[in-house]
Amino acid sequence: MKFITVVVGSLFALTSCEKNPEPPKQLISQDLAKDLNQRYIRERSGIIEQSINRLDANAAWYSIEELESYLYYAKCEAKKSNKEINGIRFYLGVYPNDTVTYQHKAGLTTIFLSPTMKRVNVLKNENTMQRFQSRPATEENVDVTEVQPLNYGGMGHPPKIEYPTIQ
Repeated sequence: MKFITVVVGSLFALTSCEKNPEPPKQLISQDLAKDLNQRYIRERSGIIEQSINRLDANAAWYSIEELESYLYYAKCEAKKSNKEINGIRFYLGVYPNDTVTYQHKAGLTTIFLSPTMKRVNVLKNENTMQRFQSRPATEENVDVTEVQPLNYGGMGHPPKIEYPTIQ
């Protein structure tokens, strides 16, 4: 199954660049990316490292194949539950302090991915005269718990890395 997933993901990747893509609206400059990372290191990582008495991870790496495979898996698994994936949420977490199971990652920060879908909430009107009428629906992206999250990306050794890495 994994082989098929990787092959399908690779085929998608090969055909998806045939025409010039529209750049995503969320792109940031290299300078801003470096500034954001430096601020994190300066303003957050030191506090965390003092708390756990060692260097902590500040990045995670996933291969293109892993990400494409996961997106394909998440879409297919969600479809089995009649759900449609609309995005991926990135969560920060901390591995249990179990060196047998998690080895050098024990107690360190991790980033895991969770697929999301749109959910429509119908909010009740607070006016008692119209309490059975609904306000306009609001949309939010919620986690699809029928699909397993993706974790175990790579981290540096030591786990701290600065953006950009040396080319």
